[in-house]
Amino acid sequence: MPNRLAAATSPYLQQHKDNPVHWWEWTPEAFEEAEQRGVPVLLSIGYAACHWCHVMAHESFEDEATADYMNANFVNIKVDREERPDIDAVYMEAVQAMTGHGGWPMTSFLTPKGEPFFCGTYWPSESRHGMPAFGEVLQSVAQAWQTRRDEVEAAGADVVSRLSARPAGGVSQEVTPELLDQAAGSLRSTYDADSGGFGSAPKFPPSMALEFLLRRAARTGGAGLDLVDGTCRAMARGGLYDQLAGGFARYSVDQHWVVPHFEKMLYDNALLLRVYVHWWRSTGSEFARRVALETGEFLLRDLRTPEGGFASALDADTDGVEGLTYVWTPEQLVEALGEEDGRWAAAQLGVTARGTFEHGTSVLQRLQEPDDPARYERVRAALLEERLTRPQPGRDDKIVAAWNGLAVAALAEGGVLLDRPDWVVAADRCADLLGRVHWAGSRLHRTSRDGTAGRNAGVLEDYADVAEGLLTLHQVTGDPRRLAAAGALLDVVLDRFGDGNGGFFDTADDAEQLVRRPQDPTDNATPSGTAAAAGALLTYAALTGSERHRSAAEAALGTVAPVFARHARFAGWACAVAEALVAGPAEVAVVDRPDLLAVARRATSPGAVVVTGGPLLEGRPAGAAYVCRGFVCEAPTTDEARLREQLGVVV
Repeated sequence: MPNRLAAATSPYLQQHKDNPVHWWEWTPEAFEEAEQRGVPVLLSIGYAACHWCHVMAHESFEDEATADYMNANFVNIKVDREERPDIDAVYMEAVQAMTGHGGWPMTSFLTPKGEPFFCGTYWPSESRHGMPAFGEVLQSVAQAWQTRRDEVEAAGADVVSRLSARPAGGVSQEVTPELLDQAAGSLRSTYDADSGGFGSAPKFPPSMALEFLLRRAARTGGAGLDLVDGTCRAMARGGLYDQLAGGFARYSVDQHWVVPHFEKMLYDNALLLRVYVHWWRSTGSEFARRVALETGEFLLRDLRTPEGGFASALDADTDGVEGLTYVWTPEQLVEALGEEDGRWAAAQLGVTARGTFEHGTSVLQRLQEPDDPARYERVRAALLEERLTRPQPGRDDKIVAAWNGLAVAALAEGGVLLDRPDWVVAADRCADLLGRVHWAGSRLHRTSRDGTAGRNAGVLEDYADVAEGLLTLHQVTGDPRRLAAAGALLDVVLDRFGDGNGGFFDTADDAEQLVRRPQDPTDNATPSGTAAAAGALLTYAALTGSERHRSAAEAALGTVAPVFARHARFAGWACAVAEALVAGPAEVAVVDRPDLLAVARRATSPGAVVVTGGPLLEGRPAGAAYVCRGFVCEAPTTDEARLREQLGVVV
């Protein structure tokens, strides 16, 4: 039985096509094979930019003896979590239930029915730090299966039963300003006043929580803006941020944002681009504007594909070495820049003889503003040019619908606010790709590559985030096609994903049946599908006046609201959408007045939508701006100062 990954479309699966392990893709035939042979399934889930996935592959999956044992005793299935988030969600829930934590690579042992009976994450090739060797795990599982199969299968069935016991929807709670105050208090209680962010190491960029705090500050007159300021500055000054090329790494291994895990994900950068744009809009901070511009440039330069979409990620490793492309020694700076500029750059960028990373190397930081900005920009450009001569990290070039929807929203809004029309053009082209390749009749494909759609069905976040991007693009361009396409996506959400109790499942009612239908209303690395759907539904309602969509948004938020007060870090996007619900809707319609339109787009109210076309403009005379709340409109105005007053625009 050969390795079956050669024909896979996933770059992650392609990385494993030459392993001696006889990998299968996730197919019914793989489980039939396990049933026929009477062996369990070994399910390995990861993604192309994952450092520890690479480590486990090199240590174990490329080892002939380990592979032989896996092939003899298991049917081995490899899954790209980015292609199949539904599979990932189901088995990650089992991993967390069994071990108390999760992560990737994820390794689960299943019955031929797909029921998990033993789970973990990374296991080393040799036992260390209290972890058993992977070979020992394999032998223990195989022995248990061979000698106590009935007991093992019963345990797997029990795991599924327990995970499925929670009824869909759960308890709902009304969204109120007081509840959002409690959520903000929850965030403040875990805020790191010294280094920004929430909690301790490892630290992930809290994009959704920051968006909530920005919206709350706009509604309340500034409350919580200090948390945004402290976190956004600390992240962008540290090694988490690429000081040469722009863009953010996935997370920091330390509390102070110094050393990142070097993979750079599309979703992080799309979400953070929008955060920094909104921070600039709220405060006028030149720091925020610079980081937003650099991050947008990173997206267009390093992640854009020939088809007009955006690639999923840049790898954590280069030639098998983590961070090889990005780190420097003082001597390397001198070699690249000359003695004088090299020593100056080392001081500016925190590069020391001792180093901040491994083997005396340092991750670049910008801990203060340069004393000579022009010299800094010259040095920065020279170092980036030098870095491009080094080996570069691999790029996972598959197009994920949800993440591209986030990119469309960020680039469209950032482009119009920062006067970068090329960003709006890029967002428009990406939206065309999503419509042309991913939208098949009346359903959405999760991924594509090289202009060809993958075979995996879109999940809730795909429909919701693409709708969010299209609605933002509609507000920027006035293109009615984008509003109509968003409406079609949201029709599928309402018709196919509802749980009957106000919430949403993460897969459609006609999707492939797994051992459990996934449903997680909390954020992970991206907004939860439920929160994203609520946001898109609410925006669509504000643009069209649809009570059906507004009611659906309110009901969905109600299912997440019980999490707000105690676990706001994991419900940031739902809290942000709830701010829009509490503050709005406020519709701003502008007819043939570019100057008034520019003012309207600087409005920070979380409940505001701004349009130049669509239902809000029907029958309205040209040359004015109309501010409406709940489709009850104030007198039209032609005066910029009056419009600023109506919208509370201060910057």
